[in-house]
Amino acid sequence: MKRLLTTLLTLSIFAFGSETVNAQNHGYWQQHVDYKMEIDMNVNNYQYKGKQTLVYTNNSPDVLNRVYYHLYFNAFQPGSEMDVRSLTIQDPDGRVKDRISKLQPDEVGYIKVNTLSQNGTAISYKTVGTVLEVALNKSIQPGEKVTFEMDFDAQVPVQIRRSGRNNAEGVSLSMTQWYPKLAEYDFEGWHADPYIGREFHGVWGDFDVKLSIDKDYVVGGTGYLQGEPKVNGTKKTMHFVAANVHDFTWAADKDYIHDTMQVPNGPLLHFYYKKDLPEDNLQSWKDLQLATVKLMQFFSENVGKYPYDQYSVIQGGDGGMEYAMSTLITGKRSYGSLLGVTAHELAHTWFQFLLASNEAKHEWMDEGFTSYISALAMNALRDEPRANPTLGSYRGYFNLAKSGREQPLTTHADRYDLNGVYSAAAYSKGAVFLAQLGYVIGEDNLKKTIKKYFDDFSFKHPKPLDIVRTAERITDFELDWYLIDFAQTTNTIDYGVKNVDGKSITLERVGLMPMPIDITVTYTDGSTEDYYIPLRMMRGSKPTSATIVDNWAWAYPTYTFDASKDVASVEIDPSQTMADINRDNNKK
Repeated sequence: MKRLLTTLLTLSIFAFGSETVNAQNHGYWQQHVDYKMEIDMNVNNYQYKGKQTLVYTNNSPDVLNRVYYHLYFNAFQPGSEMDVRSLTIQDPDGRVKDRISKLQPDEVGYIKVNTLSQNGTAISYKTVGTVLEVALNKSIQPGEKVTFEMDFDAQVPVQIRRSGRNNAEGVSLSMTQWYPKLAEYDFEGWHADPYIGREFHGVWGDFDVKLSIDKDYVVGGTGYLQGEPKVNGTKKTMHFVAANVHDFTWAADKDYIHDTMQVPNGPLLHFYYKKDLPEDNLQSWKDLQLATVKLMQFFSENVGKYPYDQYSVIQGGDGGMEYAMSTLITGKRSYGSLLGVTAHELAHTWFQFLLASNEAKHEWMDEGFTSYISALAMNALRDEPRANPTLGSYRGYFNLAKSGREQPLTTHADRYDLNGVYSAAAYSKGAVFLAQLGYVIGEDNLKKTIKKYFDDFSFKHPKPLDIVRTAERITDFELDWYLIDFAQTTNTIDYGVKNVDGKSITLERVGLMPMPIDITVTYTDGSTEDYYIPLRMMRGSKPTSATIVDNWAWAYPTYTFDASKDVASVEIDPSQTMADINRDNNKK
C-alpha cells in the first residue's frame, strides 16, 4: 500500500505540477473524475450488472447545466450509427461490414441505465444511441464537486470491433469501452461524439473497480490488483485501482497464460495469451517479451519516462488497440507482425494515452505521431538499421496526395469520405508531419521538441498548435506556416530544378506549400557541395554543415543562385525527407 500511495502522489505531481506550461492558455484547466464501480459478470450469458459512483470536479470557469455519458456498447445493435455507416460507406472496415445488422438479441451489445442521481437526488436522462443525455436538476458551479450514482445493466456484444466476447481467436472477453463513461468537457465545450467507428477521448481521473467473475478466469488490464481475489462459491472478486488514467480496460479468459518480465528501472510487463495457440505463435509470444522490454526503454528514453508501475500486452480484440496501461492484440501472427503491432500500440501509450489528444478531432496527432516513433523504435531493434525508417509513411502520403480524394487533417475522424483516406491521412501523413518537421528544423531539434512536448503536455490533451509552438520554443523559428499548409490544407510540396547554366542554378516552386530547400550540387570536376536555402517566412535556418545562401520568399516562383564552380548536376532533397510529391523534377 505504501508503494501505491507513493505512485499516486507521484502521478498527481506529474500530471498537475506544471499546468500553466500549456502554451495556448495560461489559465489552463481540465475536468476530473473519480470512478468507483462494482461489476458482477455472468460469463454464461455475457451480461453484467454495474453500480457506479462518480465524483465529478468542475474545474472549468463555466456553469454546467447538463452532462453526457458514452454508452459505447450500444453501437453493436442493428440500425446503430456504426451499423448504418458501415453499410453505406464505399470501403467498409472488413471486420464490421454488415455483421452488426445481423446480430440477434442475445448477441447485441447494450448498456441500460436503470437509475441515476446527482448528490442523492434522481435526475432525468435519455439514451440517444451511444450517448446518455443528462439534464441536471441543479447546475454544477465552477469549482464544485458533484457525485453521480448509477445502476446499470449491460450485455457484451459478439466481438465485432475492438470490444466483445468470443473473438476470432476464442478470447472470451475483450472489455474495452464497456462502462458508462463521462464525456470530456474543455474550453471547446462538450465532446459527446457518437461511437461510429473511430476512437476516443476521455477525462483524467482515478478508478476503483471491483470485478466479480467466474473464479476460473484469468483477468488482466488496467490498474493494480489490491491483494488476493476473494472467492465466494464459483466466483471471485478482484479489486483494481488506477490513478490518473482516462480509461479502464480488462480482458479475461480461462486459458490465458500469464507471464511477467521486469523492465530495468521501469514497469513490470505482463503478457496474457492463450495456451491453445499453435506452437510457433506460442514461441512468438515468448520472444516478444524481451523485445517489449527494449521497446519500453526506447520510448522512455526518446519521448519521456513511462509513469506507471505496470504494462500489459493481452491477446484479445480484433487487431491491435491501445488502452490504459495495456494493449489488446490478436495473437495468431508471425513474430514480425506481433512485434510490429506491439511496438505501435505500446507507442500509443505516449502519443495517445499520456498526451491524450482528442482522437476524433486530431486523429493524426494520435496515429501519425505513434507511427513515426514506433518506426524509429523498430528500426533501433534491427541488426541493420535503415537510413530512413519512415519511407513507408512517405509512400502512403504520396499515394493520398495524388489520389484526388485527400481531405485536410482538420477533418473529423468520422467525416472522412473513405476509410482508406482516413487511414492514409491519420497514419501516413500524420507520421510525415513529424518526420518532415525534422527536415525543417533539424533532427536534433526534433528530438528536443518531442521530449519537451511530452514534458509540457502529458496528461493535458494537447492541440495541434502545441507541438508547433514547442518546436518554436526549441528553435526560435516561426513555424505556423508549416501547421497551416500541411495539416489544415491539402496544399502539396513540389520543387524542381528549372535550369542549370555554368555556375548558375535556377529552381522553381511548382506546388503551393513553402519549404526550405536542401540541395546537393555535383561539379564538373566530380566534387560535390551541399547548399541550404532558408525559407524567408521561417525567420531562421536549421543547424547544417551545408553552405547557406540567401533565403527564398514563398511568393517568388523561381530562385536563382550561383554555385562556386561549374555545375554538372543538381539534386533537391537527396535525403528524401521533404514530402515532395513529384521527385521527377528534383534532379537535373
